[in-house]
Amino acid sequence: MDRVNNFIDNQFLPPQGGQFLVSLNPATAEQIAEIADSDARDIELAVQAAKKAYPLWSAKTSAERSQYLYRIADLIEKRALEFAELESRDQGKPVKLANEMDIARVILNFRFFAGAILHTENESTVHDNRTFNYVARKSIGVAGLISPWNLPLYLLTWKIAPAIVSGNTVVCKPSEFTSLTASLFAEVIAQVLPAGVVNIVFGTGAKAGEALVKHPDVPLISFTGGTETGKRILRDSAESIKKVSLELGGKNPNIIFADCDFEAAIANSIRAGFLNQGEICLCGSRIYVEDSLYDRFVQRYVQETQKLIVGDPGLPETFMGPLVSASHYQKVLSYLEVAKAEGGQILCGGQRPQLPEKFSKGYFLNPTVIAGLSESSKCIQDEIFGPVVTISRFSGVDDAITKANGVRYGLSASVWTANLSQAHRLAAELKVGTVWINSWLVRDLRLPFGGMKASGLGREGGRHSLEFFTEPTTVCVRYS
Repeated sequence: MDRVNNFIDNQFLPPQGGQFLVSLNPATAEQIAEIADSDARDIELAVQAAKKAYPLWSAKTSAERSQYLYRIADLIEKRALEFAELESRDQGKPVKLANEMDIARVILNFRFFAGAILHTENESTVHDNRTFNYVARKSIGVAGLISPWNLPLYLLTWKIAPAIVSGNTVVCKPSEFTSLTASLFAEVIAQVLPAGVVNIVFGTGAKAGEALVKHPDVPLISFTGGTETGKRILRDSAESIKKVSLELGGKNPNIIFADCDFEAAIANSIRAGFLNQGEICLCGSRIYVEDSLYDRFVQRYVQETQKLIVGDPGLPETFMGPLVSASHYQKVLSYLEVAKAEGGQILCGGQRPQLPEKFSKGYFLNPTVIAGLSESSKCIQDEIFGPVVTISRFSGVDDAITKANGVRYGLSASVWTANLSQAHRLAAELKVGTVWINSWLVRDLRLPFGGMKASGLGREGGRHSLEFFTEPTTVCVRYS
């Protein structure tokens, strides 16, 4: 059994309080590790290490920092399968998915920002032939980075890479449910980066996370996770007026028009509903189908959903593994009871799959499709964050827009139609940060990513990430 200690100043250190959390394999419910249960004392050590490292790290050139990131990417790539197997064991997702999506994106995160920092441009102007003005972007200091359990290393490195290539040092707090790949990543960091540039403190949000957010020497916080936690972070950071980026929950509409490419809409709606056990903030869990296509779509969608293989995460044919934890499993099941109480019809799923004895205690759930719910249903309004989708009808563009915008979230949407004028109208009127037209989860890392309403504040990606992790200074030089 592994014991995961904090990574501070390029050293693995036990938590100051000597306490550890139990980490379970969600496929078997067996203990696989003990995770440092850190508190404010550990955060203090990490922040001081990051502060000490900051002057020398921020003084390096962009080209020098870029080379560090390329080296990190190369080392992770050499151990990609090791990372993927560990991510699967810790989070529950299939190894194949972890390798092709999570770890591939981790490597890309570092290579993308290693290149991006070398191609940034700053503004300059000449004003009335009297002054020359330019903008200098400067690193800020110690960045606090808090990441979730659904795409553990993928999302953590999406923050680390732009933060450190911009000249900041960081203190990270991964989810206590999925800490193992962050610890393995620390082994890579110890081989590459100067001490104190990246520090990782493990533990709960209530102890380690809150201490990081409230620390007076941490001027900026980047958080990805649930909306309620995001609200607390915003409140806690207000006292010292920190710079804050929040990528929060989503309850995303997947809108299917009758003129769509039917096969593409079916295949991608399956992925959008159930990839990573539905534990992706971008999942299209609210499916709206135009009246004239509804019956045909639902019949085929249910048929294809029932073909998905749920079970052993180590098998290449497995599409879905277990949910991440017992508590989350029970939360998802509770929504199935809500659906029944509200008059919903479970068209498929809703129960555990039949699996070998080894997985009898794992948190598995067959992909579930629910129809017949009103738009006020909790199953339509709340982010369930599991392999559960609802299917509803709509009649016409106006009805589709009204229903799609009828939740508090605004992260993303997908629109399936051959009518591009219609698609562009929806793109203009949907209150979301990303609209995919005839596609889903296609990401150009240069473009802004984030949400509206209860789905967050700020944007990540390309120059938007680099701008968040820096501050601009306008310099005015009078020459006549």
